[in-house]
Amino acid sequence: MSSVSSTVVTRFAPSPTGFLHIGGARTALFNWLYARKHGGKFYLRIEDTDRARSTDAAIDAIMDGMAWLGLDHDGEAISQFARADRHREVAEVLLAAGNAYHCYASSAELQVSRDAARIAGKSFKGDLWRDRDPGDAPDGVSPTVRIKMPRQGSTTIYDQVQGDVTVNNDTLDDMILLRSDGTPTYMLSVVVDDHDMGVTHIIRGDDHLNNAFRQNQIYQLMGWDAPAMAHIPLIHGPDGKKLSKRHGALGVEAYRDMGYLPDAMRNYLLRLGWSHGDDEIICTKQALEWFNLENIGRGPARFDFAKLDSINSHYMNEASADQLIHLILPQLEQLAGHKISANELEKLHASLPSLRERAKKLPELRDSAFIFCDVRPIEPTDKAANQLNGDIPSMLAKLAEGLALVKSWKGDDIKGVISAFCTEENLKMGKVMQPLRAALTGGRPSGDLMEIMEILGLDECLARVDDVTSIT
Repeated sequence: MSSVSSTVVTRFAPSPTGFLHIGGARTALFNWLYARKHGGKFYLRIEDTDRARSTDAAIDAIMDGMAWLGLDHDGEAISQFARADRHREVAEVLLAAGNAYHCYASSAELQVSRDAARIAGKSFKGDLWRDRDPGDAPDGVSPTVRIKMPRQGSTTIYDQVQGDVTVNNDTLDDMILLRSDGTPTYMLSVVVDDHDMGVTHIIRGDDHLNNAFRQNQIYQLMGWDAPAMAHIPLIHGPDGKKLSKRHGALGVEAYRDMGYLPDAMRNYLLRLGWSHGDDEIICTKQALEWFNLENIGRGPARFDFAKLDSINSHYMNEASADQLIHLILPQLEQLAGHKISANELEKLHASLPSLRERAKKLPELRDSAFIFCDVRPIEPTDKAANQLNGDIPSMLAKLAEGLALVKSWKGDDIKGVISAFCTEENLKMGKVMQPLRAALTGGRPSGDLMEIMEILGLDECLARVDDVTSIT
């Protein structure tokens, strides 16, 4: 691993305790864009020091989510746990320099100190053994290692999103670097890893802003250059409250399964807290050209499913027919119960321009495309079944006799036959078209009926009508 250089280096460092949630995905995107724009490096570091909660399944979910979003990382993913020896080495350096100390306080003693600080309205510092002689330590107690935070003055960090942020040093606790069992804490590990990986820019959620002041002390005491910081506001729900599962705080794979395209998700995540004028549709090529830290807003972004649907609809209309059919084909074959034939594929290609104009997500496109599969007899929805009751089947049977005589199976000719039938039978067009649509589509979402009939073909249309009219 190289030291910090002029080359831009960013990282995404999730904890593998669950799925890649939407906030983490946005953080990964911002880091990826910044590195790729500047021709730098983008690393993935799995912060798996919490062995009790870290799982291989969660790591797989993170990797799958990153791959689906198209956020490639340089080199192999780095395990933070595997670097524990290096983290301990730095703690020992701080100890040897007198910048850290052994703490022998029990949990009970620390709790008493914490409660006293709270009652006094002061910050808990955890410094019970900061100035005590280790020779006074009780026998058999394994100490933690704590850093010596400055007690005078203040610390100011220039954040590229938040601006100058200052805290008084007497509010900083002597945080633990090594636990009593010798394992490094996150607060130590993250600094050592960022330094060793040559990270130049840390872009992360502003819930880490308080950590930045504590971590900054390690950089200073070790004589290391601290990376530039950019703490981005968290994502809120439409109601302005912290994002929860009911708002959309789901794993990236959930959005994939709901039928969103990765291009659309990247576009939407980019606009959650970052802007380029009034532009809403920003392709990846443009994002790589335009992205900067200055245009990240200071206020929380609000998650909006309606806007996500709108952006996804745009990208579905921009996608090629082959791409969309490829995406819906596995689910379509499962729905149809058979492998889609060449004839069916031809119908799907013909219907796609119309169908995707009405679909906002892939499942909607799949459900509409289903009517062009060989799935007779079509199982009608309850509403469609109600439109095929009474004397409707006999009316459709009579209409089918006229349709069978259509010489040119084109939309205008088909509509002409239906119109003539309505005139002859003294029926309004709606009284005929609605049950005819129900017979041909089963009540599934569909577009222009004449176009549907033209694509299905004469034989298929007559067969579907016959399925309805032959029921006794």
